Amino acid sequence: MLIIGIDPGISGAICFFEDGQVKEIIDMPVMADGKKNKRQINGPQVCNEILKRINNFPKKDIMVVIEQVSAMPGQGVTSMFNFGQSFGVLKGICSAMQLSMFFIRPAKWKKYFGLIKTEKDASRTKVIEIFPYISNGLSRKKDSNKADAVLIASFFYNTYKKADE
Repeated sequence: MLIIGIDPGISGAICFFEDGQVKEIIDMPVMADGKKNKRQINGPQVCNEILKRINNFPKKDIMVVIEQVSAMPGQGVTSMFNFGQSFGVLKGICSAMQLSMFFIRPAKWKKYFGLIKTEKDASRTKVIEIFPYISNGLSRKKDSNKADAVLIASFFYNTYKKADE
């Protein structure tokens, strides 16, 4: 089974997770848009990145797990709209590719890994603990979004597998 864990948003990431192992993590593909060159998710590139990694899997063996996002207190209207738009682009891409999607609230996977009320960087430390072989790919503080994508996929793998047993 291939699990594609996605931390949505402009600075998010996509993790490809197979049989309990992290196979690859990529930054969310983005592009400049409009007169102000605002960054937005590059939908066609997201599609290409996923397509080139799922060829060897029957669709029934591919699970896309996206962090379920919602408005957060203190965020501006424009930034929340853009965040929601990114979430919608990802849902649309996965729907068009006919991939099974699951949505996980941050509180659920963070509680599972003991990350409630911790700093953003704590997820990076947790991933390096669990998957030390990918620590080189998470050496920068800004790699916490990659770590989130890994933990989203790992959470689903651990809990989905147990539900099947």
